[in-house]
Amino acid sequence: MTESPCYLLDVNALIALLDEDHIHHQVVMDWFVVPDRQWAICPWSEAGFLRHATRTGKGKATFSDATAALENLASYPGYHYHPIAHSWSTLTRPFFHRLHGHKQVTDAWLLGMAIQDGLVLATFDQAILHMAGDYKSHVLLLPGS
Repeated sequence: MTESPCYLLDVNALIALLDEDHIHHQVVMDWFVVPDRQWAICPWSEAGFLRHATRTGKGKATFSDATAALENLASYPGYHYHPIAHSWSTLTRPFFHRLHGHKQVTDAWLLGMAIQDGLVLATFDQAILHMAGDYKSHVLLLPGS
């Protein structure tokens, strides 16, 4: 019997999960509620969510509200918190030659964590497939991508 993968939520997937007004909220909810699904967040996905949820002029949440939303995730089935255990150079080594811009930093950390730690990065971002190269098995494009 093959063990089910643990999915690391990227920033956009986490935002869509927690923001009921997000265009992909229902899509990620339908994916998320599959029985026995194992999933994780990490410091990078938390930071991205906090940045989005509390941004001036557009954010709807206070830091207290956004932090409470993150803490509440721990009560959901299949939840894991995945710490950063490796350096940037270790995590990006498999695809470093594919990096070309500053906007890829968060995606590179998340993809590197997925590859290094045997996770699958759950994302709406199709461009991550190019970054992943031969490691595409560590990426799941969510429906609606």
